[in-house]
Amino acid sequence: MVRRARRLQSKQADQGTEAASPVHVGGCLAPLSSSELSKIVDHAFDILSNVGMSGLPAAALERALERGAELRKDGRLCFSKDMIRDACARAPSTVTLPGFTSNRGLKIGGAGVHIGTGGAAVQVLDASTGGYRDSTLNDLYGLMRVLDASSNIHYGVRPAIARDITDPLLLDINTAFACMKATSKPIGVSFCDAANVKPIIEMFDMGLGGDRTFRENPFCMAVIVHVVPPLAYAPEGIAMLEESIASGMIPQICSAGQAGATSPVTLAGALAQGLAECLAGLMVVDGIEPGAPCIYAFMPFISDLRTGAMSGGGGEAAIASAAAAQLLSHMGLPSTVSAGMTDSKLVDAQAGYEKGYTVALAAHAGADMINLSVGMLGSIMVASPEAMVIDDDMCGAIIRSVQGIEVSDETLNLDAVERVVTQDGHYLGEAETLRRMKTEYVYPALADRQSVDDWLGSGGFSIWERAKTRVTEILSSPGPTHLDTEAEAKIRASFSIQLEP
Repeated sequence: MVRRARRLQSKQADQGTEAASPVHVGGCLAPLSSSELSKIVDHAFDILSNVGMSGLPAAALERALERGAELRKDGRLCFSKDMIRDACARAPSTVTLPGFTSNRGLKIGGAGVHIGTGGAAVQVLDASTGGYRDSTLNDLYGLMRVLDASSNIHYGVRPAIARDITDPLLLDINTAFACMKATSKPIGVSFCDAANVKPIIEMFDMGLGGDRTFRENPFCMAVIVHVVPPLAYAPEGIAMLEESIASGMIPQICSAGQAGATSPVTLAGALAQGLAECLAGLMVVDGIEPGAPCIYAFMPFISDLRTGAMSGGGGEAAIASAAAAQLLSHMGLPSTVSAGMTDSKLVDAQAGYEKGYTVALAAHAGADMINLSVGMLGSIMVASPEAMVIDDDMCGAIIRSVQGIEVSDETLNLDAVERVVTQDGHYLGEAETLRRMKTEYVYPALADRQSVDDWLGSGGFSIWERAKTRVTEILSSPGPTHLDTEAEAKIRASFSIQLEP
C-alpha cells in the first residue's frame, strides 16, 4: 500500500465547514523503514483475509457478505485483500472537523499535528488537598474550560467521567452538554448506549440554533471502541457507529490492544494486529456509507509484563505510537494515536519525562491527532487541570520542534553577518531579530527561565504552584459565551441538565 493523496469527502465539501490550517506538519520521524512498513501492512492484510473477525452484528454482517466478505466454517468473517484496498481507496484522506465556532475548526489528515485530551479518568487530583477523589460533572466542565484557554491544545475528547451521575442517558447528555458549553473547540464524546446518540444530536441542534444544524456543523466526534482485541468486533460499538454516521457525527474509531495481553507481545505483531483492527473498522464504515469521513485511532497500548498492568509512559509506548502514526499515514488514513499517558500519580519528574518523549515522538512521526496527551496522570485514571496547563506549556515546545528549521537565503544572510561583526558586534538590534522574535521562538507561560536569585526573589514558586494559580485564574474568569443564552435555556428546558447555570 502506498501513500496516496485523495480528494476530501464530497459530502463534507458540500457542507462548507471551515477548517483552520494544520498547526505544523510532522512525519520526519520514521520508526519503520519502507520494507518494514510493507511487511507489517501485508501481515495486517493477511490477518483480515485469513484469520478474520468475530462478533459483527447481523445487519453489518449481511452488508459485508453482500460486498464479498466470506465466513469461515467457524463463523469468523474474512475480507479479501482487494476488498480492503477498494475500501481504503474510497476512504477520505482528510476530514474536516469543525469547532462550535468556525474559526476553531481543524483539518485532520496529511500529518498536520493536533494535540488533545481523551480518556475516561475516574478520579481527579485535588490541588487544594493533594488527595484523590471521584471526578464529577463540575470537574469535567472545569477541565474543558482549562482546555478552552490553552493555546496548544486543539480539541477536547471528554477526559473524565462524571461519577456523580449514575443514569447512563443522563450521564451521556450531561457530559455532552458540559463539553459543548465549556469550549468552542472541536470536542468528542462517547456513549453508554447507541440509543443515546439521537437525543444528544437534538441537544446539539438546539445549541447551534435549529433543526439539522449539527449535520452542517458536526463539531463533536463520536469516540467509539469498535473492536475488542484480539480481533473481535464490539457489537455495542458497531451499533453506535451506525447511529453516529446516520446522524452526521464524524466517528473516531479506536483499536487499543495491549501488547502481551490482548495483542502479540512483539511490537511488530501488536502493530500488525492493531492495524488489522483499524482496517476492520474501515470495512464496517465503508459498508454503512462508502467513503464516509472517519478518523482512525490506533493505540498500541503496552503491558508491564511483570504485573499485566497497562503502562503508558515507557519507551516502548512512545515508539509504538510513533509507528502507529506512520502506518496510518502510509495508508493515507486520518490518524489518532495516544501519548502522554504517564504512569506517575503526581505532576513530577516522572510525569514530565514520560509525557515529553511520548508526545514528541508521536508528533514528529506525523500523528494527525494525539489523544490522551494532556492533563492525565496515573495511567489515564486520574485527571488534573493543573497538569493540563503544565502540559500546554510542554506541547507548545513540542509543536515548535515539529516546525523545524527554515533554511533559505533569508535565514542564511551573509550581509547581516558582515554588518554585525563590523559594527555593533551583536544581533539584538537587528530588524530580523525583532521580526522573528515571536515567530521563530516560543515562550513558556509557566516554565521558569529566571536566574536562581531572581527566582528566589520573586517567591521561589514551583511550576505546580504556578499551575494552581493559572487554573484559578481561568476558572474564576467569565465563562465562554459561544453557547447562546436562549439556546442554553431551551436545552435546559428540554433535558435534565445537572450542571449549574
